Amino acid sequence: MRILALETSARAVSAAITENGRVLASGYQDTGLTHSRTLMPIVEGLLKNTGMTVQDLDAVAAAVGPGSFTGIRIGVSAAKGLAWAADKPCVPVSTLAAMARNAALPSEELLICAMDARQKQIYNALFSVLDGGTLERRTPDRAVSLEDLAKELENVPGSKTILGDGARLCLEALTAAGIAGCRLAPPHLVMQNAVSVALEAEELARSGGLVNPQELAPVYLRPPQALTLGERARKLPQPSIPHF
Repeated sequence: MRILALETSARAVSAAITENGRVLASGYQDTGLTHSRTLMPIVEGLLKNTGMTVQDLDAVAAAVGPGSFTGIRIGVSAAKGLAWAADKPCVPVSTLAAMARNAALPSEELLICAMDARQKQIYNALFSVLDGGTLERRTPDRAVSLEDLAKELENVPGSKTILGDGARLCLEALTAAGIAGCRLAPPHLVMQNAVSVALEAEELARSGGLVNPQELAPVYLRPPQALTLGERARKLPQPSIPHF
C-alpha cells in the first residue's frame, strides 16, 4: 500500500510517502513558518521528485491529533482536499500512536509520548514494545497533568523512553518527582514526523481503518481555545426578542 502522510500537530511540519513499510520520500521543516505556507510546497516537492501524482497513491493519511488546534486543522483540511480531488480514502492517525513508532524497537521499555498541552498538562499516551517491535497501547490518548502522570508511574519499574515536543518538560517533571529510569529518545527520534504517521497508517489501513475524506476530522481532547466565528456564535446565548 502506498500512502502519503501529513504531520502538522506541532511547530514542525512534515510529509512522507511510504509503500509497504518502505520510505519512498520524506520532507521535514522546522523554521517557524506557518504550516499553511510550508505544508503544500513540501507535498508538491515529494510528488514531483518521485514522479507521482495523488492518483498513484492508495490513501492519504493525516495526524488528526491531539496537538496544536490550528496545525491539526491545516493538516486535516489538506489531506481531505487531496484525497477528495483524487477519489482516494483517508487514514486518521493518532499523533501519539505515530510518535511511539519512532522508538518501536524490540525492548522492555515503556514509551511515554508527551506533547505540551499548556495549562500544566501534556497530551499523553503510554505504549509497551513487544517482540518484533509491535506496539501495545497501555492508555488511551488523553490530556493529563504532569503531577498525575508521575503518580501513575510511581511503582512502574524499568526503563522509560520519552518522546514528543513535550518530552523535555515531561522528563524534568518526572525526574523531580523521583520516577526512576526515564530518558529522552535520541534527538533524531524524539519529535513527531510524517514517516511514523505513514507507517502507523499502513497498519490501520490493513485493519480496516480507511475512511471517506468527509469523515476525516480533528481529535482535540480539549475544546479549542480559539473558535471560529460560527462556533462562537453557536456558544453565545441568543438575545431574547421583546414582544410589544
